Amino acid sequence: MELWKVGLLFLAGVASGWINVLAGGGSMLVVPVMLFMGMPGPVANGTNRIGVIAQNIAAIGGFFRRGFSDFRLSATLAACGAFGAFFGAQVGVKLDGVWFDRTLAIIMICILVIMLTGLGQKPKLTDGKPKNLLLGHFLFIIAGFYGGFIQIGVGLIQLPILNRVMGLDLVRANMHKVFVAMVFSFVSLGVFASQVKIEWALGLALALGYAIGGWLGANAAVSKGEGLIKKVFYLALVAMAIKLLFFR
Repeated sequence: MELWKVGLLFLAGVASGWINVLAGGGSMLVVPVMLFMGMPGPVANGTNRIGVIAQNIAAIGGFFRRGFSDFRLSATLAACGAFGAFFGAQVGVKLDGVWFDRTLAIIMICILVIMLTGLGQKPKLTDGKPKNLLLGHFLFIIAGFYGGFIQIGVGLIQLPILNRVMGLDLVRANMHKVFVAMVFSFVSLGVFASQVKIEWALGLALALGYAIGGWLGANAAVSKGEGLIKKVFYLALVAMAIKLLFFR
């Protein structure tokens, strides 16, 4: 294994963890980087889950230390998400080559539109009590399927379900979101690992980068720089989407 790949993916993880805290959507940076390193689509898709799991474990610990936990609801939502993720990963593991690139590019463009316009992200004022539990659990099967399929931007699906459908405030919505994502990421990683060669060493480097980037972003007083970071991030992702669509 080439050390430059370990270093590059570690740095990509740091940047993505930082972006996730400051702007969101950091995973959209990591998977294209792995593709440009020559990693096949399903391998990159599966390896990214290692970093996602590490980040969510850290987030769960952070919520718990601050007194935010509801493991009963988190567990039932996670069970639905894991069910969907198992079948989504079965699709994702077979998507390779030009079709993976095109699918990823289209998803990146759609997510960029959502992030730029704020579509569906305006928080709903709630009393914090969970509502519409049956519908919410059903929708988490769909969210889990997408998470198992490609993962990128799955939080943009989870949060509206938790906040706007189930009536949870954004703090508790994020608390459940990271727990569910951790569980279904374990499931999807298991599916990918059983069918493709996961790059475990690169995944661990990525996980370390995610953790460090998230910690730096959470502790940095860089609110004035957030706008510039977002603009550079959006431009980079547009360039990546064009590359994936038109230049093999």
